[in-house]
Amino acid sequence: MAKTRIFGIVLAGGEGKRLMPLTSDRAKPAVPFGGGYRLIDFAISNLVNSGLRHIVVLTQYKSHSLDRHISQTWHMSPMLGQYITSVPAQQRLGKRWFTGSADAILQSLNLVRDEQPDIIVVVGADHVYRMDFRQMIEAHIDSGLPATVAAVRQPLALASQFGIIEPSSDGHTIARFLEKPEHPTPLSDNPDQVFASMGNYVFDTDALVQAVQADGDRLDSDHDMGGDIIPAFVSRGEAGYFDFSSSSIPGSTERDRCYWRDVGTLDAYYEAHMDLIATLPVFNLYNSEWPIYTQQLNLPPAKFVRDANNTLSQIVDSIVSLGVLVVGGSVEFSVLGPRTYVESDARVDHSITFDGVNVGAGARVQHAILDKFVVVEPGATVGIDHDLDRERGFTVTDSGITVVEKNTRVTT
Repeated sequence: MAKTRIFGIVLAGGEGKRLMPLTSDRAKPAVPFGGGYRLIDFAISNLVNSGLRHIVVLTQYKSHSLDRHISQTWHMSPMLGQYITSVPAQQRLGKRWFTGSADAILQSLNLVRDEQPDIIVVVGADHVYRMDFRQMIEAHIDSGLPATVAAVRQPLALASQFGIIEPSSDGHTIARFLEKPEHPTPLSDNPDQVFASMGNYVFDTDALVQAVQADGDRLDSDHDMGGDIIPAFVSRGEAGYFDFSSSSIPGSTERDRCYWRDVGTLDAYYEAHMDLIATLPVFNLYNSEWPIYTQQLNLPPAKFVRDANNTLSQIVDSIVSLGVLVVGGSVEFSVLGPRTYVESDARVDHSITFDGVNVGAGARVQHAILDKFVVVEPGATVGIDHDLDRERGFTVTDSGITVVEKNTRVTT
């Protein structure tokens, strides 16, 4: 293991249509999360904490803020030959952009040839979780198989949302890999659960190179890792799985040890934030033994003060970021991004704000997501009247979460 050369590839070119309007001006992996983080920080932090020091991030869709975040945040030691760098689509194989995640790797094989790794770890860039990839890599090597897929236990009722792994009777190879099946076979040890693919893979380098090259020649392929590459390995009996529940993370508890969240929809994204703010959170950002790294902004500490009428600010069960200022306002069960300003008698309840949001005096915001630089004028409301929200052009999800696009001014 110590002498094995390992190369990390983060697939960060996703468009994130289901997260619109949060992705109208940024790539999905660049969407803010938990106050000061970006979604991609979780994937890269897991790789770095696992000892990987040679990592490329393949980007494509509206990648400027993502590329800037990586360049400003993720600095490794060049003296030791370490790096984390974003690599945009470059049309190396003709006048076309990446047509899928497998094609992204195919068009980036020059990076593999330069690095000459023994093993390649391929991960998605838009899930919230902690994982020690060393344990998965060791399991991969011990299996002798050329491909290993990370599997997380999910309720049977949610199977149609994921790529589903049906294990073989031998307990380590994959019998079938099904994309969003309606009626999958439940796990033998729990009839209410299935194995869902986490979008994380470990490959022997030669096997992955051969697989993406063969896939690139197929006219009937979507050139997708989960939809095409993994099923090809499974059909030959060459794919194993790693049960995420068997992994362990320093500093974790039984409550948050196996937390994994696909935040691909607005409702899932909102619910993942609500997971953060409990006294005993389902996902604990405060685990210092396995930190989630991000850019540390040059901002003052958060501040909560009385207003001109001597009204106290109230902050209950919430996360507040650097630069937040609450002046006689009320914040409950919310996550406030950097430089959020909540004015006198304003209420923010069960909501998420991004950088630079201003909630004016007497305004009401509930069950909402406010993107960067949204201004809620004094006395205005968001999330109170859904019909009014829709008339204003805001997005209202099936569960009743109102999402306000970047740079919007909400009037009374």
